[in-house]
Amino acid sequence: MPEPIPHDILACAVDGVNLGAGGAGGDTLAGVIGDRATLLVFLRHFGCAFCRETVKDLRKLSTEQTNYPPVLFFYTATPDEGRSFFEQYWPEARAVSDPAKQFYTAFGVRQATLGQTYGIRVWTCHVRAMTKGSVIGKPIGDPWIMPGAFLVHGGDVLWSHPYKHQGDRPDWSTVPGRVPASATVG
Repeated sequence: MPEPIPHDILACAVDGVNLGAGGAGGDTLAGVIGDRATLLVFLRHFGCAFCRETVKDLRKLSTEQTNYPPVLFFYTATPDEGRSFFEQYWPEARAVSDPAKQFYTAFGVRQATLGQTYGIRVWTCHVRAMTKGSVIGKPIGDPWIMPGAFLVHGGDVLWSHPYKHQGDRPDWSTVPGRVPASATVG
């Protein structure tokens, strides 16, 4: 059963990368999401190998699968730092700058424990990311925040992935199958 996104969060102004005609601070989360199914992806920090891997993987999937829902990233750095990062990894990506973690908090994305950051499963996932060309860099943003993934439509969360640790990831290829037939994708 879908969970509603709080109205005050949908009405919050957003700033970041490629967010639309409203300009810096002129858009709301509801306006950026619109009336289509959208995948919200909460990144850790821009030096994170898993974040780089996620952005590259989602760029590839959204290019290959015409029914892939639009992706909206969230990050904990400044708009300028976001533009620099996404220019390198996905210039057309839309992303919300959230250094105060207002949206992270609203969606229940929390700080990681030591085990979720440095556990053995995290290090084995680093090997996966490195084999795909994603390496660890300088942290830009909050290195302790967990990632998050939410498929939303109309003000409702249709699906989310409960991350077990910072290297965990959903099977991104299954996301289009989670969009109800009644939802608009593009």
